[in-house]
Amino acid sequence: MSGPDPYKVLQVDPEAEDEVIAAAYRRLARKYHPDTATGAEAVGRMQSINAAWEVIGNPTRRATYDRQRAVEAAISRSGVAGGTAGGTDAGGTGHAPAADAARPAPTQAPSGAPPRTPEPEIVSRDWSSGRSTVGGGYDPSMRTADGTGAAGQPPGNPSGSVLNFGRYAGWSLGEVSRSNLEYLEWLDRMPIGRPYRDEIDAILRQTGRRRSAEADKRDRRGLFRRR
Repeated sequence: MSGPDPYKVLQVDPEAEDEVIAAAYRRLARKYHPDTATGAEAVGRMQSINAAWEVIGNPTRRATYDRQRAVEAAISRSGVAGGTAGGTDAGGTGHAPAADAARPAPTQAPSGAPPRTPEPEIVSRDWSSGRSTVGGGYDPSMRTADGTGAAGQPPGNPSGSVLNFGRYAGWSLGEVSRSNLEYLEWLDRMPIGRPYRDEIDAILRQTGRRRSAEADKRDRRGLFRRR
């Protein structure tokens, strides 16, 4: 496949339902339509939006695109797992083990340097994960190896919804955020986290782990203000 990802153009998640995609298209079309927006940038953006809608706006064409997308992703993963980067396995066959080859190299700080703080995720002002808040259920495969409730008793001062699965079972989202923000970022990407998406989004924004593109641009402009 060539050209921009239609899901990114319409600012929706690949798991989004058809109704969510249609709503995103209507919102962007109103914003960039030539009757309401001016300039070459708006014209080009509207062309991209219409092209993306042609691909994923129709359920049949979307299904075809998703199949092609999955095949290309599988080919890409197999290429990495097959040792295309020159890795070798323990037997010297010239192929890196699939699990190790697909795993990104860890980022290590120089010796003696403090751990590097992760950069906040930059999202659009109109960001929406596009995930449905209905269904999903608990998938046992999402459970960590150390088992349900392995984190122990909640530390106290609960706030927000209380989880009933995974290693933080019995903990509120607020308690988890004070202990392990990375877990909330992982949960936000998983189907099991759909019912908590809005709460997690608010927590990530409050802690600086997620910022809007508009706020990031505004802060950058502030660096050059006259004092």
